[in-house]
Amino acid sequence: MKNDSMRSRIIMELERTFEPITIRNMIVPNRVAMAAHETRFANGPVITDALVAYHTERAKGGVGLIILEAATVHPSSTVSNNPSCLAAYDDRIIEGYQRLMAAVRPHGTRVFQQLWHGGHHFGPGDGRPPRGVSAVTSPIIGVPPVPLDREDIAELVAAYAGAARRVVAGGLDGVEIAAAHSYLIQQFLSPMTNTRDDEYGGSLENRSRFLVEVLRAVRDAVGTDMPVGVRVGAGAGDGAVREFELSEVANRLVDDGLIDFLNVSQGDFFGPHIAIGGMENGAGYQLPSSGQITAAVTRVPRLVTGRFRALDEVEEVLRSGAADMVSMVRAHIAAPDIVEKTRTGRLSEIRPCIGCNQGCLGVISGIDSRTGCVVNPVVGFEDLLSEGQIGRTTNPRNVVVVGGGPAGLEAARTAAMRGHEVVLYEAAPYLGGALNLARRAPNLSGIFDVVTWQVAELDRLGVVVRKSSPVDVEGMLRLEADSVIVATGSIPDKSGVLISAPGRHVAGVGEPHVVSSVELLGDGKRDLGQTAVVYDDVGHYESVAVVEYLLDRGLDVTVVTRFPSFAPVADRTLRTAPARSRYIESGRCFDVRPHALLTRILPDSCFVQSFGSADEELAADTVVLLTHRLACDDLSVGLRAAGKEVIRVGDALSPRDLQTAIREGHLAGRGVA
Repeated sequence: MKNDSMRSRIIMELERTFEPITIRNMIVPNRVAMAAHETRFANGPVITDALVAYHTERAKGGVGLIILEAATVHPSSTVSNNPSCLAAYDDRIIEGYQRLMAAVRPHGTRVFQQLWHGGHHFGPGDGRPPRGVSAVTSPIIGVPPVPLDREDIAELVAAYAGAARRVVAGGLDGVEIAAAHSYLIQQFLSPMTNTRDDEYGGSLENRSRFLVEVLRAVRDAVGTDMPVGVRVGAGAGDGAVREFELSEVANRLVDDGLIDFLNVSQGDFFGPHIAIGGMENGAGYQLPSSGQITAAVTRVPRLVTGRFRALDEVEEVLRSGAADMVSMVRAHIAAPDIVEKTRTGRLSEIRPCIGCNQGCLGVISGIDSRTGCVVNPVVGFEDLLSEGQIGRTTNPRNVVVVGGGPAGLEAARTAAMRGHEVVLYEAAPYLGGALNLARRAPNLSGIFDVVTWQVAELDRLGVVVRKSSPVDVEGMLRLEADSVIVATGSIPDKSGVLISAPGRHVAGVGEPHVVSSVELLGDGKRDLGQTAVVYDDVGHYESVAVVEYLLDRGLDVTVVTRFPSFAPVADRTLRTAPARSRYIESGRCFDVRPHALLTRILPDSCFVQSFGSADEELAADTVVLLTHRLACDDLSVGLRAAGKEVIRVGDALSPRDLQTAIREGHLAGRGVA
C-alpha cells in the first residue's frame, strides 16, 4: 500500500510528464524524449545488434520518443567523417529498421529518424572534399568545400525524399530534418555560411528555400499520416542565424503545413560547448535561447533540450509552457530506466549522469571508438551486458572488496547483485576515493553524484561496508574470502621523472612548495602565495580543475605542458572552452607554455625549456605537479605471493581514469562465479 501511495503521488506530481501527446495522428505515451545523438554503433546501412539493444533497453525503461541518430541522406557526407555512420541512402537500412521496430514496438516507445547532411563540415570520408552552401571553410576539417550548384541541390532534395521513403518502409513512426548545429540546412539558413547571390541566398526567404524544398519532398514521400518535423537552433558565431529568424521560418513552415513538431536546440561548431554543456551547466541552460523560439511557435508540439537529469525538471519546463516535450539524452545514456524507476518510486536507484562528457562525447578512455558512459559501463554492450542479464548465482560466495573508491564500490555492487555475500573494506573514514578531493574543485562537485548513488545501492543490496578499516596481507588471509577484489587506487608520482623526458630528473621536486593535486585540494588552508606554475604531464581535466582552483584562490597561474595545447584530452569533452572563459572572468593572469618541460625548481621560481631553447625562469610561489600516478598494489602483490587469487581493478591495476575504473569494477563484480 505504501508503494502504491508513493507511485500515485509521483504520477500526480509529474502529471504533465506522464501525459500522452499527439504529434499529427500519432500518440507518444509521455513527454520524455531522447533527441538524436551519435553512437557509432551502426555500420553504414546495417543497423547492428548493438544499436538495436541500446534503444530497446531505453524503450523498456519507458522513454516516450526516440529520435535515432543522424542518418546521412547522401554518400557525399558522413557523420564525423565516419564511413560507418548510419546511411539512409541505402535500401539495406530498411531491414535494420524493421528489426529495430520489432524490438522496440512492444514497449510503446515511438521512434523517429533524423535525416541529415553535414555540408561543409563533413565530406564522404574517403579524402574527397565536402560539399558546401558557399565557399566557406569549416572550422572542423579546414578543407575548402565545393559549393553546391542547382543540380547538386536538386539531387540532395531527392536524396532526403528517398531516405524518408526508406523510413516509411522500415516501419518507423516519424521523420525529423536536421536543420541545426551548423549542418547543411543551417548553413543555408545562416548568413555567416551562406554568401550565395542566387535564389538560395540573401533574404531569409531565399535562405530557407532549400529547407522548404526538402520538407515538401519529404512530405510527398511519407504521405499524409507520418509526422514530419525539423530541428533548429540559434548559432554561436558572429553573423549566425538568430532566434527571431528561426521563429519566423518555423511559423512559415507551420502555416504551409510542412511540419508537425519543432525540436529546438542551441549551438553549432562555432560554439559546440553550447550544444552539449558539461556539469557546470544547470538544467535547461539552453532555454534562454530555445525558449525565445518556442514562445513564438505555439501551434505544433515543441521539444527542447539542455542537460535535464530528472523528471521533476522536465515537469517544471512543461508546466511553464516553454515546451511540450523534453529531451534527456545523457540522462538516458547513464540510466536507461530513468522514466520507469521514477514512475514506480525508485528514485534513489536511478544512476545519475554527472555531465562529464567523457564517455558519451569525448570517447577518451580507449575502450573503443564508440559512445560510452563513465558511470554506465554497459553502454554499447546492452546486447551482451545489460544489467537485466546479471543472473543470481546458485553458489553464493564470500566476496571481499578492498577499497571504497568508484571501482571498489562498483565491484561490490555488481557482486551483490549476483547474490554473493559482500564485505567492503575502506581504510579512510569516508567512501569515494579520489573523487572526495576532485569535488572540491570549482564546478566539479557534481562528479561525486555517482559515489552517492553507488553508496545508496550498496545499502539497498545489503553490502557490509567497513570504513576506517585498513587491511594487510595477514588480515586478509584470516578472512578466508572466496574471492578478493583489490581496488586500492593510486598515489601521485612526485619523483620528478617526466613522461616526455624519462631519462631526466627535475631538480627541486622535494621543495616544500611543490605539491600534487591531492595535496593542493586536500589542504584548503595552505598558504599558496601569489603565483603558481602547474606542470601538466597528463592533459586531462585535472589540469583544468587545478588551474580554476588556484585562480579562485587569487593566484596568477602558468601551465607548463608537454602537449601542444592546454588539456587536449579534456578538450574533447567540450569543457575546456567554458573553463577558459571563467579563467578570464577571475581577473587573474593565466598563461600556457606548450611543448615545454619543467627542468628545475627553486624556492620561489622554476625553470622551463621549450623546443631545446634556453631555460626560462617563471615566478612560482607554488608548483603543482600533475603527472601519472603510481598504483597502490602492495596488498595484491602480497596476497598473490601467499598463493591467494586476487582481481585488481581501476588504478590498483594501472592508474587511468574514472570510466575505466568503474568499468573494471563492474566486470569484476559480475564475473565472480
